Amino acid sequence: MKRLAPYLLILPGGLWLAIFLVVPMVFMASVSTQEGDVVNGFVQTFNFSVYGDALVQYQTQFLRSAGYGLAATVISIALAYPMAYWIAFKGGPRKSTYLLLVLLPFFVSFVLRTVSWKFLLADDGMLLSPLKSMGLVPGDFHVLQTTVAVIGGLVYNYLPFMILPIYVALERVDPRVVEAAQDLYAARREAFTKVVLPLSLPGVFAGVLMTFVPMTADYVNAGILGGPENTMIGNIIQTEYLVNNDYPTAAALSFTLMAAMLVGIFAYARALGTENVLEAAAR
Repeated sequence: MKRLAPYLLILPGGLWLAIFLVVPMVFMASVSTQEGDVVNGFVQTFNFSVYGDALVQYQTQFLRSAGYGLAATVISIALAYPMAYWIAFKGGPRKSTYLLLVLLPFFVSFVLRTVSWKFLLADDGMLLSPLKSMGLVPGDFHVLQTTVAVIGGLVYNYLPFMILPIYVALERVDPRVVEAAQDLYAARREAFTKVVLPLSLPGVFAGVLMTFVPMTADYVNAGILGGPENTMIGNIIQTEYLVNNDYPTAAALSFTLMAAMLVGIFAYARALGTENVLEAAAR
């Protein structure tokens, strides 16, 4: 019975993943190689050419999504690391309060938060309208339906997912280690780059995984804050599934996106050095 205990513990989670992840993915893989329509039905023909056709047709949206996701992830790191560092080392007894403020936006629906930014950034909204009235910005200046609006929305919605893992990693750094580095005549910059930063890499690694992947596949921000020139691959998949009812193309695009994300993640892990990250996490 003791030998079976570990397997019994993972059985509920394993069944959950099998039913709600593995089975739908197998079904989607089958649909991606079918031909037909919603009226006459779809027939399995093992039409793998749909992958190549979809990739060629929507390569612009794939590249745009990767670019938006990469830019938003870099900005998120630049914003999240100082915040997480300050909370971890300077927050004192109010750390929980500051973390609550970071998580506060999650008390409101993801879509509602994004829609609120649409009203805020509208040409006649509460932000731009006064600025235009005072002549601080040109009358034809606009933020919505631009790349800046979409990337800004991505950063706003996913920033907490970057802050929290970095904070957890920084919280585990023993202040005595930093003091020891300073006692050995290391400047503050050297103590940070040689001690704090390497020990916080597991948090950065986790934060990138938790933000870049959903950012690249996101379609809400591009649909609400962007325009026709800002369409991401998630918007294409949504349209193919729900509007055009072209299930094989939508499934092929979904699998292509997942494959691209996996390749990118493995390349990122290899470049960062997974072994070094795990060693830092174990300390």
